[in-house]
Order: sequence, then C-alpha cells, then structure tokens
Amino acid sequence: MNKKIYKRVVLIFILSLMSGLLSGCWDQLEIEDRALVLGLSIDSVPPDSKINDDQTTHLKSANINLPKIRVTAQIAVPGRVPLGPGSGGEGGGVNQNPVWVVEVYGYTLDDAMNNLQQQISDPRYLIHLRVIIISEDIAKKSMNDLNDYLRRNPEVRRRTWLLVSEGEAAKFMNINPPLQRVPTLYILSTMEKAVTSGKFPADYIGVFWSAESKWGESGYLPYVSLHQEDNIMIKGLAYFSGGVMVGSTIPIEIGAYMSMKGINPGGYSDLFYADEFGPVMLKVNDRFTRVKVHFKEGKPHITYNLTLEAALDEHLRSDIPIDSSRSLEKIEDIFQKRVIGIFNHLIKETQQAHSDVFGMGEYIRAYAPSYWKANIRDKHDWEQQYSNLSIEVKLKTHIDRVGLKQN
Repeated sequence: MNKKIYKRVVLIFILSLMSGLLSGCWDQLEIEDRALVLGLSIDSVPPDSKINDDQTTHLKSANINLPKIRVTAQIAVPGRVPLGPGSGGEGGGVNQNPVWVVEVYGYTLDDAMNNLQQQISDPRYLIHLRVIIISEDIAKKSMNDLNDYLRRNPEVRRRTWLLVSEGEAAKFMNINPPLQRVPTLYILSTMEKAVTSGKFPADYIGVFWSAESKWGESGYLPYVSLHQEDNIMIKGLAYFSGGVMVGSTIPIEIGAYMSMKGINPGGYSDLFYADEFGPVMLKVNDRFTRVKVHFKEGKPHITYNLTLEAALDEHLRSDIPIDSSRSLEKIEDIFQKRVIGIFNHLIKETQQAHSDVFGMGEYIRAYAPSYWKANIRDKHDWEQQYSNLSIEVKLKTHIDRVGLKQN
C-alpha cells in the first residue's frame, strides 16, 4: 500500500513539473510586429534651428538647457529585406524600398529614441543594429552620454560599427547603392570587407570602448565620407583624446598604423619615384612588429622593429629593367626611407593631439610597472606624457615577388 501511494506522489510531482512545458509561447512577439532598427545616424542641430519639441519625455516648461541632436533611423520593412541577390521584374509601381527612414529630434539619444517610438506603431528593437554613424561635430564634443546609453543597452552588440562621417551623417541613411538594396548592409559589407582585405583594422564599437577605458591607450574610429552620393570612402582614422575627436588621418596612414600594430593581411600599396628606375609601386603583403621598452636618462624610450614583406606591383618604365637583386635592394632602401617618414609623421600628429592610438602606454605599464605607478595617476596624465615620449622606428623591407618573368 505504501508503495502505491509513493508511486502516485512521484507521478503527480513529475506531471506538475511537465505542466510548465505545456504553457506554450505565452509572451511571443512575431518578428513582423517588431520595428528592427538596422542603422542609426546622429547629427548636431544648429542652435538657431526652429524645431518643435515633441514633449514625449518632458514638459515644455522644463526648460532643458541642452543642444538638440537629430537621429535618423533605418528600420527594416517586414517582407522586403532581401535574403539573397535581388531579381528583376519586381515593383509594378509599388514601393519596394526594404527600409523605412525616420528622422527624429531630441536632447539626448535616449530622448530621441523615445520620440522615435512615439512615431512608429511597433516596439523598436536594437538587436539588429549593425551601423551607427555620427557626424564630425558630434565626435568633437563629449561622447560620454552617447557611449553610456549604448553600453548599458543590452540589445546593442559589441560588434556594431561606429563610424565618424565627414559632414552630415544622415546622408548615409538615404544612399541607394546599386550593389545592395539595404543601405546599412552595404555599409556593413564595406567595413567587413575592408578588414578582410587589409584596408582597415577590426575596430568595432566594443574595441573602441575597450581602448577608451584603458589609461595607456586612446581610441579611434573609422572616418568616412560620401563620394558621388552613393560611394562610401574610408578616409582615415578619427583619433580621440579625452573622449573627443581631435584629428584624422589620410587613407595611406591607415596602412602605417596597421604596420605599427602588426595587423595582417597587408592591403596597402605605395606609389613612389625610385631613382634610376622611375615610378614604381610596392604592395605590402605581410607585417611583423616587435616593440621594446627602454629607459634613457630616466625616461621611457620605445623602439619599433618593423618588417614588411612586399611585392613589386608595377613598374612604369619598361625600358629600365629591374632584373637583379642589387636593383631590388636599391628600391627597398628608397621605400624604407619613404615609409619611415610616413610613420614618423603619423606619430608626430598623434603626439601633438595627445592621442596614443598605438597603445604605447600599455607597453610601458606592462614592462615598467614601477615607473607607471609613480608617474601616471589617470588617463589624462598619460595622454600628456605621450606628447613628449621618445619613439624610434626601425624598418626592414623585403621584396619577395617581382611579377612575371620575361621570356
């Protein structure tokens, strides 16, 4: 009798546990009922602009003394985002735009996102947000509020791209590239392929936040611009100091930065005039970097030992043959002097701006901890000391490929 009661109790207990699995998706929300934000752009608003206050989060009498920002959101239209290459014959007079571009204003990003929700019927989600573009004006102001909102939002991925635009950022949300129907996905593809081809480091928003949180390193972001309305050009690095943008590089200096960081593959070429041989172009394929920390007269000194594996891509004077190792050595010497000049110019620019995008302070913190503890109290201290840091760049170049052999 006791065994039968025991079995019944166990059976009732098991059934009660299993009943929780039969409840179904009681809180489900179909993807078609979500406003999925794919891209965002943030621009500053001139003080004299007459823009009505939506009063979604505050009363007009609140007198909030803050400059307004303009946020442009690119929202996916359910059923129109292509899963593969687009096919011809679509449309028939019906608007087949796969995204919906909505423009709102606010005092902060959180305020603007609340105003955005007030204008769309479905609940907004940032789980598919892949690209955020801020104007140069925004980047040159304090980005603490912007970074704080994005870092605390669990929907924002750390592999989202944060870009700085030359001029108005909202224009990127309205481009119509022929290679991709969704503008945000085209921008995303541009940056991802730039990483794989060696044109830009994998500088996601999480990497930027990590660099900005370190005392011995300053953050940087991709600096982009629009050409011919729909062409996106990566113009350089937008480097930061004290949490604000303080300058930008030119495109070829991206390759110099990647060389100093030892980031592969190499994707940049250099066209220069070589004595005796005329104009030649070398393409860097691989980079090797070693960093050493020394002390001279009680102050840190950093030495970069760089090795570049390059290929002779083009020679514009076919009447002057390059057919000997001696000729290649002369070209290597000329190339080394030229490239070291590019490295030194980039270092000087960042030192003048107090922006240690190379992370040299982290090397000193790792290899000279006693000096670091005695002299560095916060990130601002290191950014000031970086401007006077002694740096030496040593370079070796090897041309390991010269093209086809002439018969």
